[in-house]
Amino acid sequence: MGGPITAALAGGRAGGRAGRSLWLIWAIALAAVPLLNKLPADSPFYLSDFVVSVTGKWICYAILALSIDLIWGYCGILSLGHGAFFALGGYAIGMHLMRMIGSRGVFGHPVLPDFMVFLNWPALPWYWHGFEYFVFAAFMALAVPGTLALVFGWLAFRSRITGVYFSIITQAMTYALMLAFFRNDMGFGGNNGFTGFKDLLGIPLQTPEMRSALYVASLLALMLSFLLCRFIVSSKLGRVLVAIRDAESRVRFLGYSVTAYKLFVFTLSAVLAGLAGALYVPQVGIINPGEFSPANSIEAVIWVAVGGRGTLSGAILGALAVNGAKSWLTTVAPDLWLFVLGGLFVAVTVVLPNGLIGLLRRRKRDEGNGQ
Repeated sequence: MGGPITAALAGGRAGGRAGRSLWLIWAIALAAVPLLNKLPADSPFYLSDFVVSVTGKWICYAILALSIDLIWGYCGILSLGHGAFFALGGYAIGMHLMRMIGSRGVFGHPVLPDFMVFLNWPALPWYWHGFEYFVFAAFMALAVPGTLALVFGWLAFRSRITGVYFSIITQAMTYALMLAFFRNDMGFGGNNGFTGFKDLLGIPLQTPEMRSALYVASLLALMLSFLLCRFIVSSKLGRVLVAIRDAESRVRFLGYSVTAYKLFVFTLSAVLAGLAGALYVPQVGIINPGEFSPANSIEAVIWVAVGGRGTLSGAILGALAVNGAKSWLTTVAPDLWLFVLGGLFVAVTVVLPNGLIGLLRRRKRDEGNGQ
């Protein structure tokens, strides 16, 4: 077991060394975005409100990619349903934002959201109570995805469902949730979802101050998530996770509770995905069942593969690079994007199995050897 696991750990440490300088550059560049937005509009360094919003959305995607890399790159758990946890976090914050539209009630009685009035709901469903409070909604944005992952993971891991079978049932999970949330009688807005948000914490969402605040909150969340994941993968826990990825049966034979380790990292990953969704929704102004689409989860896996599986910096790089290319290409030639995305995944798998971070690491090694 020592051979492949030791090599994997060495590769992870090398990936960390290759990613440190990139991480510093990204942090400085991303932190400068809201500052450049404050410059006069005629300045050559001025960045528009649109750039701030789009970059903030990419940062949320980077947190999602980080959560996937934690379980796939370091524990070998390929989830094709992480879009479900992302969407659940978004819906939790969306419920709070919907409760903030108009009056919050007379004499303590809650007012129905607009879509419930349109659908003739007689009263507010019990599971909507409490979402008028931001702290409660923020907690639920993390707790709901975490609880779902805990229950789902416990049922799957105790039955020793692994590999492609686990990937398939995670995809089935997110597809089932998508169908459920499309139903009007679920109380989540049906196919229209939630939109028309007005304010958050008493501040209108469309003001430059709130856009900058959401951007900074997303960037801080990304940095803290990265540090948390780096702490985990650099610890003994991380070494056990890598061992499970490379030789699960041997780790189980040595007496480790493989189910407990996998359940912990899967639940934590879902919480991070929920955090990404909660930060995403106020910035884009809408959440609907389309976020549960299995295609979204697959695309997030592609971000990690492109950036470099098993290198946390690579997951961030992949999310930013792929979504940047998507924003540009869908403007220039929108019909080509899906073909480019599929071709990109095939090309990375065949030519760059270690992703962009692997390419940068190889170039750095070649330069060190004088080539």
